[in-house]
Amino acid sequence: MTAHATGTFEVKMEPQSEEKTEGANLGRISLSKQFHGSLEGSSKAEMLTAMTSVKGSAGYVAIERFTGTLDGRTGTFVLQHSGTMKRGLPQLMITIVPDSGTEQLTGLSGKMTVEVSGEKHSYDFEYTIEAAH
Repeated sequence: MTAHATGTFEVKMEPQSEEKTEGANLGRISLSKQFHGSLEGSSKAEMLTAMTSVKGSAGYVAIERFTGTLDGRTGTFVLQHSGTMKRGLPQLMITIVPDSGTEQLTGLSGKMTVEVSGEKHSYDFEYTIEAAH
């Protein structure tokens, strides 16, 4: 059965490196997040970015490890991000890395959408937890 988790989160970004190259500036950023709502906990992520010379065009990939609770179930899981922006039009895919759930989140799968409005970040997480075999 598919469930929905919603809430908000704060994010802190710490740029680690930037390399200016022809066509795109490449960067690496460490992130930490604090989640509230259906997800209660924190995460750490590493992000790689490419910012082009065309305003509003960029790409990023990231791996994020969440620790806490999901609708009262304790454990950890890993999210994989893949995002692009073409002249301001974003396209983002965030999915659970298969078999990354631990403890009460073993068997977790799903996808997340993120909404950013000014400084406010919110998430909508559609997920299932497969019973152990």
